[in-house]
Amino acid sequence: MGRLAVVTGAARGIGLAISRRLVEDGWSVAGCDVLEQDLERASAELGDAFSPWPLDVTSEAAVGETAAGIESRLGPVFGLVNNAGITRDGLLMRMSIEDWDRVVAVNLTGSFLMCRAFSRGMLRQKEGSIVNISSVVALLGAAGQANYASTKAGLLGLTRTLAREFAGRNIRVNAIAPGFIETEMTRELPEKVREDYASRVPLNRMGQPASVAAAVSFLLGDDSSYITGTVIPVDGGLTT
Repeated sequence: MGRLAVVTGAARGIGLAISRRLVEDGWSVAGCDVLEQDLERASAELGDAFSPWPLDVTSEAAVGETAAGIESRLGPVFGLVNNAGITRDGLLMRMSIEDWDRVVAVNLTGSFLMCRAFSRGMLRQKEGSIVNISSVVALLGAAGQANYASTKAGLLGLTRTLAREFAGRNIRVNAIAPGFIETEMTRELPEKVREDYASRVPLNRMGQPASVAAAVSFLLGDDSSYITGTVIPVDGGLTT
């Protein structure tokens, strides 16, 4: 097996595509998700190179235990992809504090906890790469997504800060900002809404999870060894 990467939200959608690409690239992947049945399906598809780890990233204790377990059973971690995320959309005046807190807990605090837990081993070995999956809404905003956009913008601040903190130990930290990507979530939208989304994109189509996975593969690999603290939009030109 190749070097080990940890991917959160690995059970489906973009996270599954990332895991699939990394396995194809020769990585071993520890896939973390709360969706245990989907995680087992991912494991059956990807084979021995993929190890399923049920995990709620909002739990500090669970993240710590999982990090210790992965490093003990599978070895040192050289890549971390913080992809786990949820939405609880609503206009600001109707948004409950519960919906605000839950999105912050999963999307931002979860990534912080994962970075803190897994960076310890990277600091010891003086090597590693972290990729945080943000969103174009961090750059553009989105009506009805004050909680989601705030967390994705927060990830950019976390990325740039950790890039500076860890650079002296040869640990790179970057972010990807996907645009309108075809996933289980977007496929449930009405066709008219999907067409409207696509019409806003200069390339005039929605993206595929594999395109995000390719960008992750690049940022985890040696070809990006002089890149840290940056944000790569994978959005068909939406933010140009």
